[in-house]
Amino acid sequence: MSVSPRVPRLLVVVVTTLIAVLAGCSGAPTRATTSANSALDALYAKLDQAGRDYDQALELARKNDNAQSEHAISVALDTMRNAAAQCVNLPGCDIQRFISTYDRALRLKDGSFLGGDEGDQLSDQPADQSDNSTPSPVLNAVPETQRTASLLRGRKLSDLIAMNGPVKAALETWLTQMRPNLMTAYVDYQYLRFEMWPEYQKADLPEAILFGFIAKESGGKVHAVSRSGAAGPLQFMPATGARFGLTTVDGFDERFDPTLSARANAAYLNEQLAQFNNNLEMVLAAYNGGEGRVGRLASSQPDASFWDPKIYFSLSQETRDYVPMVLAAAWLFMHPERYNLHFPQIDGAPGHVILQHPASLSEMAICLGEDGGMNRGWFRILRNLNPQMDPQAEQPMGTRVELPQQLQGDYAKSCVQGPWVELASDLHAATLPSPPAQLVRAADPPLRRYTVRHGDTLSAVARKFSCDDLRILAKDNHLRAPQYALKPGQELKLSGCGRD
Repeated sequence: MSVSPRVPRLLVVVVTTLIAVLAGCSGAPTRATTSANSALDALYAKLDQAGRDYDQALELARKNDNAQSEHAISVALDTMRNAAAQCVNLPGCDIQRFISTYDRALRLKDGSFLGGDEGDQLSDQPADQSDNSTPSPVLNAVPETQRTASLLRGRKLSDLIAMNGPVKAALETWLTQMRPNLMTAYVDYQYLRFEMWPEYQKADLPEAILFGFIAKESGGKVHAVSRSGAAGPLQFMPATGARFGLTTVDGFDERFDPTLSARANAAYLNEQLAQFNNNLEMVLAAYNGGEGRVGRLASSQPDASFWDPKIYFSLSQETRDYVPMVLAAAWLFMHPERYNLHFPQIDGAPGHVILQHPASLSEMAICLGEDGGMNRGWFRILRNLNPQMDPQAEQPMGTRVELPQQLQGDYAKSCVQGPWVELASDLHAATLPSPPAQLVRAADPPLRRYTVRHGDTLSAVARKFSCDDLRILAKDNHLRAPQYALKPGQELKLSGCGRD
């Protein structure tokens, strides 16, 4: 460094010394930082040691040393839980690392060559209920199969939820802004249950997972269709649905059939559970994010947990949100009373009527009114239970219509004759005015569409079809800037585009 003779030598010394001091301050950790890093290292070391102790305990179990192995397993799990509790309060600590280790341990334990797991012995009580707590009214009425203890990990899932931020956040979402959706899904499911639950029961799958799917996928709307083309109560894409036997018969898309869709979903779930070593979270991720991508992530780590940061953060935000939401809905289905949640008592026993005169489902919904405390009316339930019927189309006399058993008497009383029948018929017969001939314009040409292929981007599609404005194309297809993310199979409306 050259120094001007006009600069006092003392000033140079002072500046040089100050720069050296500042450089030293920026490069050397403070005592607090050093202390925090030491605490983190110690906590991670404790977790790693607990993992090794756990694996050694499993080896003891394989040698039939159950007494010693069960004690060692209990100690290792307690160490993991306590370390996770410390991690939550330690800045910079990676809680996902603890969740991943704990989750792996629970799955290996419930695998299960270990006998006498307390959670596995429960079949008609909440899986992690203590002896002096109040039984779940849902599970008293709906006994879960033994497999629930494995797939939802019995007593230990509550421990996992206690430290698992994504699942806790999902529970909060269901109990706050999504609470009306959860309640509606529960009510709708209770009327669909007699069609869907037997398919899960035959497949030895827990009902709570079925409800988790329904709550997140369709909210109980049998005719739900997503922007990407997924359809039905369990939102099958066309190709996946066809793979599991859901086709179009006489113009009816069987993805809308509750029984058939539940059967296909159960078959899919069991197929993928075999592929992913009974790892439910990975199967849920595959259901939402695609089997190929999740399969590739899991292939290098067969025992890896969904919560492992290397897997968790390799998935899309949609999938990272989806898995906890399904698990949380399933958990609330099993244990509503623990969250100040009170599902309504629903008599969903199935019944049917034979139409005594021609009527549409819309007319039936009007004349049935709101009996039974169904303040939102019966239209959705009638649609769900009769998915092949156009709700506005008049059905001929003698047609069988499925409805809740409790409505059979109401139909005879209110929908065969009387003022409500006349009102419903009058409203249904209403016609909209037609414009005068001179005001009728030539029909607009049908809007063209394009099915997204792998590797497509919105800008490439816009160039290919000579679209005038990328922003208009994005807005009409509900795509958000700046990524304008597309999915293979997604159908785009070619708004403002010039050529085929």
